[in-house]
Amino acid sequence: MSTLQGKTLFITGASRGIGREIALRAARDGANIAIAAKSAVANPKLPGTIHSVAAEVEAAGGRALALKCDIREEDEVNAAVAATVDAFGGLDILVNNASAIWLRGALDTPMKRFDLMQQVNARGSFLCAQACLPYLRQAANPHILTLAPPPSLDPKWWAPHTGYTLAKMGMSFVTLGLAGEFGPTGVAINALWPKTIIATDALNMIPGVPLDRCRKPQIVADAVREVLVRPAQDFYGRFLIDEDVLKEAGVSDFAQYAVEPGKPLLPDLFL
Repeated sequence: MSTLQGKTLFITGASRGIGREIALRAARDGANIAIAAKSAVANPKLPGTIHSVAAEVEAAGGRALALKCDIREEDEVNAAVAATVDAFGGLDILVNNASAIWLRGALDTPMKRFDLMQQVNARGSFLCAQACLPYLRQAANPHILTLAPPPSLDPKWWAPHTGYTLAKMGMSFVTLGLAGEFGPTGVAINALWPKTIIATDALNMIPGVPLDRCRKPQIVADAVREVLVRPAQDFYGRFLIDEDVLKEAGVSDFAQYAVEPGKPLLPDLFL
């Protein structure tokens, strides 16, 4: 399989940034996209809603379903997944993209922020997988792909922001566990992480990050697409890096993904 045409994807956090780009890339193949996110009304600080992305997906050649969904809420997730199956007749792919971030030390991390990260990142990924798996196991080439880093116990990644690292590595360990449980049954369960920092609207809210030394979200979307077209059988438990995936697929021009070609790139966290 070399295309996502006719496949149905449930993408969390798809109202902007990397999630939006993943949706648009799949739409260009002619996929069905469930856009699951909380943003149903425009936010002046963070542009993009489930409805604006749905319109873009349709314009790009895909079919769209805009779903207001807080992945912390079990009932909302189950309802959104059921609506997706009802609209498109099945479910082939879950992309766990939604994530919360707070890059501060322990004394500067309010418990409200700590709890949000744990609920959205690890718990949310687990909940979405739990809701999707009964349908995915009926699909011809089922995938779960989570935007999470290779697992690491290196203190250099834990000491500066224990709360965030715990939440993000939680997504990695959820991937590891579900891959071990369901990978042998034919569900491809893997993780993908960018080699460099990706310029998104959310990144603008973190002071001090030089956007001109980042890559565009399109590199992650292109890598996601390459992963999702692979045969699911015996393809699980991998912690993939976007650039490596694209090199393997024959891509050699990475300047196209740079915000400002020629500028030295910033490596992402956890690498």
